[in-house]
Amino acid sequence: MSSSHPRIALLQVRHDPFAEEQEQECFARACGVPRDSLLLINLLHQPQIQDLDLADADVMILGGAGAHSALDDHPFTEPLSEVVVRWIDDGRPVFGSCWGHQFLGRLLGGSLIHDEERQELGSYRVETTETGRRDPLLEGLPESFTVQLGHHDRIDRLPPAMEELARSELCCHQLIRLRDKPVYGSQFHPELRREDFLDRLAVYRREYAPGAEAMRRVEEGLRPSLEANGLLRRFLELYA
Repeated sequence: MSSSHPRIALLQVRHDPFAEEQEQECFARACGVPRDSLLLINLLHQPQIQDLDLADADVMILGGAGAHSALDDHPFTEPLSEVVVRWIDDGRPVFGSCWGHQFLGRLLGGSLIHDEERQELGSYRVETTETGRRDPLLEGLPESFTVQLGHHDRIDRLPPAMEELARSELCCHQLIRLRDKPVYGSQFHPELRREDFLDRLAVYRREYAPGAEAMRRVEEGLRPSLEANGLLRRFLELYA
């Protein structure tokens, strides 16, 4: 491992081996680091996570989940909550993607909701807020850009200390930040390109797109998400 790369702790909630490995590959590529720069912890296999497990990490990324909801309590929920709170209190960088985004929202005092009517599956446009346009993470980005999304749950009420940086037509709080801290969450998947989204959806199509017609609609609507795919590298440049 090159010393020029930050050590990234990727915390996963993946029961499917293909999805687990694919998520690792996608985050490594999106972060611009080799795979061996990732410290990998699957919380389903290692629920009693401790600070010592992350001792070598510079950055924490909370990944997606697919078949697990951040609304529910899991064996890892309390240990993970304690570790993440300590990281945040120490001013260390944290990024949550999809499930990780929702977990941060709940942990820090917001509320989540299961909302099938506002489900987003595929490529959507998000609009930056006035606060987002001032945030260094979004510097140089257009006010509207394409992202890859797949969710039934969403943050319903934002924690008081968090700011909304971007939203979509269907779903607010698409990109959030803990005020004055290097802690971000994105409801969308910044690690997924169009082709990655199709591979991921193949694992979870029963939950998200049952039937050939549903899959066809998603595939026809997919678009590249170049700006979103650069966010994790920018996050590391700023805070790692």
